[in-house]
Amino acid sequence: MRASTSEQATAGFDRTEPWWRGAVGYEIYVRSFADSTGDGVGDLAGITGRLDYLSWLGVDALWLTPFYPSPGHDHGYDVSDYCAVSSRHGTLHDFDVLVSEAHRRGLRVMVDIVPNHTSIEHEWFARARRDQGGPDRDRYLWADPTPDGGPPNNWLSHFGGPAWTLDEASGQYWCHLFLPEQPDLNWRNPTVRDDFDSILEWWMDRGVDGFRVDVAHGLVKDTQLRDNPQIAPVVPGMDPFDAFNAFEHRHDMDQSENVEIFRRWNQVCAPRQAMLLGEVNAPWPNRMARYVGAGALDQAFFLQSAFLGWDPETLLTMVRVMHDAAPHGISWVLSNHDRSRPVTRLGGGEAGVRRSLAVSTLFMALGGTPFLFQGEELALADGVLRDYHDPVSVRNDGATSGRDGCRTPMPWDSSAQNGFSAGDPWIDSEPRLPEQTVAGQQADPDAPVHRYRSLLDVRRQHPDMWRAPLEWIETANPQVAALRRGTIAVVANLSERRTSVRLGSPGWEPAFTSQQGSRFDTPAHDTVSVPPETTIVLTRE
Repeated sequence: MRASTSEQATAGFDRTEPWWRGAVGYEIYVRSFADSTGDGVGDLAGITGRLDYLSWLGVDALWLTPFYPSPGHDHGYDVSDYCAVSSRHGTLHDFDVLVSEAHRRGLRVMVDIVPNHTSIEHEWFARARRDQGGPDRDRYLWADPTPDGGPPNNWLSHFGGPAWTLDEASGQYWCHLFLPEQPDLNWRNPTVRDDFDSILEWWMDRGVDGFRVDVAHGLVKDTQLRDNPQIAPVVPGMDPFDAFNAFEHRHDMDQSENVEIFRRWNQVCAPRQAMLLGEVNAPWPNRMARYVGAGALDQAFFLQSAFLGWDPETLLTMVRVMHDAAPHGISWVLSNHDRSRPVTRLGGGEAGVRRSLAVSTLFMALGGTPFLFQGEELALADGVLRDYHDPVSVRNDGATSGRDGCRTPMPWDSSAQNGFSAGDPWIDSEPRLPEQTVAGQQADPDAPVHRYRSLLDVRRQHPDMWRAPLEWIETANPQVAALRRGTIAVVANLSERRTSVRLGSPGWEPAFTSQQGSRFDTPAHDTVSVPPETTIVLTRE
């Protein structure tokens, strides 16, 4: 029997344990990574052309944001065809080449699956609007108006305004937790569940190694469409994310039936060793933990760390509680395409660079599969924008949480458009300085990219850093975290002062320090002294 495309593509990989065990992932925001055609929009061939850099950096898996056909109201997260490639990003052949070349270098490829909603231009929704009595109508969430003609309940969109839009032809509202152009699917409909089984299979047949699941906590809604409890006032001109967070999302998010969906998905993906990694923004660690393990999602992103400014005590408290709730089920991230970059968020300048790497070093020792967002390894701050594209900004007066700053093009060198494109980029921003580019940093051994590369190498060389059981070492300072994992110890001193921590046994030697050039000596007996805002990794025989 001839091997399938996916079996051929992964023939050289070790299958003795899940491939994501010990891996480090790298998020590629496809629109802004590399443009091979000169039209100003990143594409799949552009990514293929940069695979050698990613191999050099030392990551193990690539997560590609949506590249499917889409009208682009939310930059690809409004999908109009789940089993195709948008012409702006290339062709299916380009995708196959990318997967083949990535696998040849030992890199896994994950794609973004967007199951909460489709595009308003998807053929399913077009038929649902056109034929109110047809079978596609029930693929989506429809509801009658209230007696005064208003929306069915008080649910809000993440992106501003009500989560309901009136379909004048039928007199019913459709539900959308995001843009009106992103109608929510009805996950109680068996046809929707069957459709996505087929979509997952289709991409695995093309060699995909896993799926990042968008809005994994939002799929199922309350059958009675009850109002959400309001916990804070909402005022005109309020930032849409603040308005959304003024409600307890008891009925539109994090329903228990979501977990059942992922148990079904696991049965589809596990035989192919395809990872299921969820974007889960559940409010409490115990609710997050429901989604992972026990035959559901393999891991879920811990998103709270990407929302925080510099608040070491809060961060370390949340990290410890979340880790202990799901020790192997969390993917630790400090940034992504939806949040301000950590260098900007954690203080800017040298302080932001120092703090970002200190936290990332701790994350590398927490198990799970940590991810870097493109440019994070360069310690990039948010780009300086000349125009705006994010619908959060464009459609809401007074919005402060727009996402364009973290989405500016990847800076490869100091040529025109920083080497991203031969044409004008889709988003206009000021060029990066030479020392902020890949080429500039590769030429400077003291640049951040070499610190991140060294960190990934240490994790690879010392598998106890992610494999051995974790034991927390108690510290007197809540801004300091310390742990042991077999032959590895990690101390994260996020305070403003040098701190000493007892490791409980002698014989430790320094393997990595997050702060370039910081003075670090072999611990005296079992006590290590750590500079401020620095994380160290130690080893012993």
